[in-house]
This record gives sequence, structure tokens and C-alpha cells, in this order.
Amino acid sequence: QVRLAESGGGLVQAGGSLRLSCAASGSIIGNCAMGWYRQAPGKQRELVARITSGGSTNYADSVKGRFTISRDNAKNTVYLQMSSLKSEDTAVYACNLAWGVSCSGNYWGQGTQVTVSS
Repeated sequence: QVRLAESGGGLVQAGGSLRLSCAASGSIIGNCAMGWYRQAPGKQRELVARITSGGSTNYADSVKGRFTISRDNAKNTVYLQMSSLKSEDTAVYACNLAWGVSCSGNYWGQGTQVTVSS
């Protein structure tokens, strides 16, 4: 069983910064990518940022230049540094770990609330 433990969410003013962390533990085999998704009320879940075990990254257009994803492979931990936050960044952010030969397996964290006040 794999567990994803998220931390770092909270309330911040617009223009501020937050750093999310997600540590994976358990029997992790074939960890190929980790990432963050978010879901705002009334909206579909969307990819925020993703990083492969080799370090390749991709970001949602809405966060490019403001958010940075990084990972520590030795610790199976992924980080999301969020800067210049906007009210539209308010959402529940969930950590994802993709595993397997084709990266088709998924584990999810419980999610952490990020609220940006304007």
C-alpha cells in the first residue's frame, strides 16, 4: 500500500506564496511521475504540474512562470512552489503518483486546501 502525505496548504493573500509538499511512502515500484492536480468548486479536476522520475516537467498554462515543481527521488517527495498567487488558484490540491511500465497506475493523496484571498 502506498500513502501520499501532503502538507503546506492554507490561506494566503493574493500575490503571496505557498509551498506544497507530498511525501510518498510504502511499497513504491516503478514510480514514473509525481504531480499536483487541483479542483475548484464546480469545476473539473485539472493538472497543475507534473514531473517525471527523469526530471521532465509540464505545467498548466495558467500557472506557467508562477509555479515550480520539483522532486527528491531519494525521498519520493514532490514539491510545488507557488508564487504570485491569484484568487483563481483557490482549490483543493491533490498529489498524484503515477507508476508502472506505462505510468497507468495512480495513487492519490487526500488533498490540501489552498485559499487565496483578494
